[in-house]
Amino acid sequence: MHSRSINVADRVFSRHFRDLNWLALFFVVFLFSTTVASEEPAERAASPKTLRIAYVEFPPITYQTNDGEAAGSFIEITRKVAEEAGYTPDFIYLPVSRVYLYLSKGQIDVWPGLTEIPSLGGEVLESWVSPMPIQLSAWYIEGREPLEHFSQLHDKTVIVIGGYTYAGLINWLNQVGNIRVTEAPNHRSAIDMLKRKRGDYLLDYRQPVHEVLNEPSDHMIRESEVRTRNLAWLFSLASPRAAILRDEFDDAYLRLVESREVPEVRTLAPGFVIPGFPEKYR
Repeated sequence: MHSRSINVADRVFSRHFRDLNWLALFFVVFLFSTTVASEEPAERAASPKTLRIAYVEFPPITYQTNDGEAAGSFIEITRKVAEEAGYTPDFIYLPVSRVYLYLSKGQIDVWPGLTEIPSLGGEVLESWVSPMPIQLSAWYIEGREPLEHFSQLHDKTVIVIGGYTYAGLINWLNQVGNIRVTEAPNHRSAIDMLKRKRGDYLLDYRQPVHEVLNEPSDHMIRESEVRTRNLAWLFSLASPRAAILRDEFDDAYLRLVESREVPEVRTLAPGFVIPGFPEKYR
């Protein structure tokens, strides 16, 4: 009888010991899962932040590939600078008019675009650094007189690229009664229209036009400089972090210059403006 009582006690103790082991194991698992869960927000906070970056069709500077990817010389620099600054770039392809609207409303953070756009005054902060200049030109056929004064556009037909605002200059062109404006869907079509004499001059930027001058008959195309300005990053002032983002981008660019991954810092100077260019859009 005494032996049986001991056996029963042993079994009871053994069962309670096993229960305690399971309880201890459960407690350890609980502590581990709680610790991991508490660490997850910190890990997410430390991960790179996403930056909404608009871009437009402006080859070879910025453009969308057939696969829907952002590409171009300025896009590649922007990607490097954003990542160096600790951000994950989210490139959003937009028409330029939508870019202006989204910048003003804060729906995008930054646009790699042109400086000194009158309609964006008070809406953006421009980066201090500029990777490259950009030039607006008047293109014409050999034998026609070069554009030396903007008043020569009066009583002429001017070809423009559909969707381009030319930093607001398109408004002036459309309002002047004796300048006829006709649109081309793209840069190649604009050159072809010029060669067919469907316009006297083509207003277009140098880099995109040089990209498409690849046909034998293009040798007759000539160029007059109209306006030079700079490419930069434009940060939406609708974001309270606009000034911080600008400083982070500028600092990141300078670090990349040191490692020779981006062009040298340029000394910015007043660009060329053709005589007679509308004062409001200089």
